[in-house]
Amino acid sequence: MPAVQAPQMRVGVIGLGGAARQMLPSFQTHPHVVIAAGADPREDARDAFSTEFSAPAFAHPEDLCSCSDVDVVYIATPHQLHREHAVLAARAGKHIIVEKPMALTLEDCDAMIEAAEHAKVLLVVGHTHAFDAPIIEMRRLICEGAIGPLALINNFNYTNFLYRPRRYEELRTESGGGAIYNQAPHQVDIVRLLGGGKVESVRSASWALDPDRPTDGAYSAFLQFEGGAVAVIVYSGYDFFDSDQFHDWVGELGESKPSGLNGSARRALSALPAGADESALKAQRGLGGKPSPSHDDPASRAHPHFGVTIVTGRDGDLRQTARGLEHYGREGIREIAIPGPKVFPDKSGLVDEMYDAFAGQQPLLRDGHWARATMEVCLAIRQSALEGREIQLSRQVGI
Repeated sequence: MPAVQAPQMRVGVIGLGGAARQMLPSFQTHPHVVIAAGADPREDARDAFSTEFSAPAFAHPEDLCSCSDVDVVYIATPHQLHREHAVLAARAGKHIIVEKPMALTLEDCDAMIEAAEHAKVLLVVGHTHAFDAPIIEMRRLICEGAIGPLALINNFNYTNFLYRPRRYEELRTESGGGAIYNQAPHQVDIVRLLGGGKVESVRSASWALDPDRPTDGAYSAFLQFEGGAVAVIVYSGYDFFDSDQFHDWVGELGESKPSGLNGSARRALSALPAGADESALKAQRGLGGKPSPSHDDPASRAHPHFGVTIVTGRDGDLRQTARGLEHYGREGIREIAIPGPKVFPDKSGLVDEMYDAFAGQQPLLRDGHWARATMEVCLAIRQSALEGREIQLSRQVGI
C-alpha cells in the first residue's frame, strides 16, 4: 500500500512587520508549509515580500483572504485589528494563527472563537515562548512527577521593551500598549502550561515609571492555580537590569549578545532628533526595512526564552537554560540537554502545532479557548493593579 503523502499547508501573512519577519523562517523551513501570499498597506513591504518569496502581496487583507491558494492565515497586524482580521479569515474558510495578544477584550476573543467554530476552521494564538522546546520538556517532566507535586512557578524578565521604537498607540495602555498587553501573554501562557492551565485568581501591581513613555512598563502578579500551585511573574521593560545575564548572555530569540548593553536602547532613543517618527523606525524591523543581522550559525544556536523560568516541586526544581534544562534534585544537579533550534528565530513549535492539526494528525492542544483563558489572566492583571484587589477568574481551561 503506498504511503500517504503529507498535505501541503499554504500560508498567507497579513501584516509584514517585525513579528512576521521573525515568524517567516519557521514557515519557510517546515517541509510541508508553503508561504503563498502576503498583505500589507506599505508598498515597500509588499515588494520585499514578493521578491523574497515569489508570492503575491496585496494591499488589503480581504484580497488575501479571498485567495484560493491560501489555507492558513497568519495575522500579525496591530492588536486592535486582530478581531477584524480573524473574523475576516474565518468567514473566508481559512484556518487562523494570530499573534499575541489574542485581542484587547474578552468580547473580541469570544467573537473570534465563534467565527472560527461557525466556519469549522482552526484557531491558535502565537504565544510562541510557551512553545519553546525547554518549556515543553519542563511540562513533560512535571507531568512525569520528576519534581513531585508542583508547588511554585517563577518567571521574571527584565528587558529594554519600553525603549524600542513604538507607534503612538503602543505607548497608550487603553489602546493595547504597554507591558501587560504585549509581554504578559508570553509569561502567562508559559506558567499556565506548566501549571495545568486553570488559574483561579490574580493579584497584581503595575507601574508606569517614565512620564515620557506613559504606559505600564513593569508589573508583578501572583496567580493561584486550581489544585494549590501558585505562579509569580515579574516584568520590567525599563532597560536597566537585563535578565539575559542569567542566560549566559543569550537573548530572547536565542542570539548571543554582549554584556554591558544596559541602557543602550534608552540612549539611542534619546539621541533621536526632535520630532523623529518612531513608527517609521519600527517599520524598519519588518519586510522592506533594514535587513535583520544574521545569527544563523547552527552549531551555536541556543534556545529562545522569555526571561528566567524556575519551577519548584516537593522533590526538586527545574530551571530553563540556554541549552535545555537543569534539574535540581535530591541527588544533586543534572543537566538536561535539548537538541538545538531548527532555525533562527525558532518559532517552529507553533507552526508544528497548527500543521499537525491541519493535517489531521492530532487536535490543537492550545486552541482559541485556551488563548482566551490566557487573555482573561492578562486582563485580570491589569484590573487587579487598577483596583488594588484580587480578581477571581471564570473562563479558564486545562491542558
